[in-house]
Amino acid sequence: MKKVKIYVTLRESILDPQGSAVQGSLAKMGYGEVEDLRIGKYLELSIKDTERDIDTLVKEMCEKVLTNVVIEDYRYEVEEAI
Repeated sequence: MKKVKIYVTLRESILDPQGSAVQGSLAKMGYGEVEDLRIGKYLELSIKDTERDIDTLVKEMCEKVLTNVVIEDYRYEVEEAI
């Protein structure tokens, strides 16, 4: 079994109003050192052993269902599940 960790973020060219709001709140709380803040998603998948190539499988899932490839980027890590 494999564990896949997927990190999804908005592309740099896309405004992140939620990140800006949180950054503003941090500044008001005295954390003015934070220059930029962007919010994303984290997904964890457990994938049973398969004959299919795990990288191809994960890329297909990300590009068809898990992300909006027009405005989001993603990266992932594959680990052996314990």
